[in-house]
This record gives sequence, C-alpha cells and structure tokens, in this order.
Amino acid sequence: MLNMCTPALQSAERVKGVDVPLLPLAILFAALALGCAATLLVHAFRRSVGTGVMVLLIPCYMLFYAFSQFEHRRKGLIVAGFMASTVLAAVFLGLGLHSLSALASRSPPTGF
Repeated sequence: MLNMCTPALQSAERVKGVDVPLLPLAILFAALALGCAATLLVHAFRRSVGTGVMVLLIPCYMLFYAFSQFEHRRKGLIVAGFMASTVLAAVFLGLGLHSLSALASRSPPTGF
C-alpha cells in the first residue's frame, strides 16, 4: 500500500520510530504562553487601567509593554517564555493539524 504522507511530515511525526504527539505539545506550550501573558496583563492592569486595556486589546502593544515598561524580578524569564512558547505552540499546532488533515484526506480501505 502506498504511503500518502509526505517525507517531511513523516520526519516531523516520527523520531527514531516513535510517534511524537504534536498536538499535546502545542497545548502545553500554549498554556505556558497563556500563563506568561496573564502575568504581563496583571502587571499592566496594576500599573493603570488604561495600560491594561491597551495590553489586552492591541496585539502588538503587549510586546512593546513587555520590553519597555514591564518591571519584574523575573522579566527575562517571563518575556522569553512568552515569546518562545507562542512560537513553539504555533509551530506544533500547525504540524499537528497538518498531520490530522493528511490522515483525514486518505481514502478509506477497500473493504468499506
């Protein structure tokens, strides 16, 4: 039987013959990004209501606020965690959904 998956997809899903669960990794990194974003948002609302609303409603302002006005003893860890987790969650979500679409697009076995 022919394999319908692309070689890049096979290498992303399998590491030395072991299936790598990509969607749970995406959920894990999304939860980590959400925790870091919540820390930024709480800090912004404690600073002022206007700053908190801008961080909440203007997407790029959260990055500006994180680098310029956010003052926390673990600023580097929180900002790096937010940035890296957001990127990794997006990558794993894209790869995981791509593998699901590849599975859904396969034709069913001939016995059905």
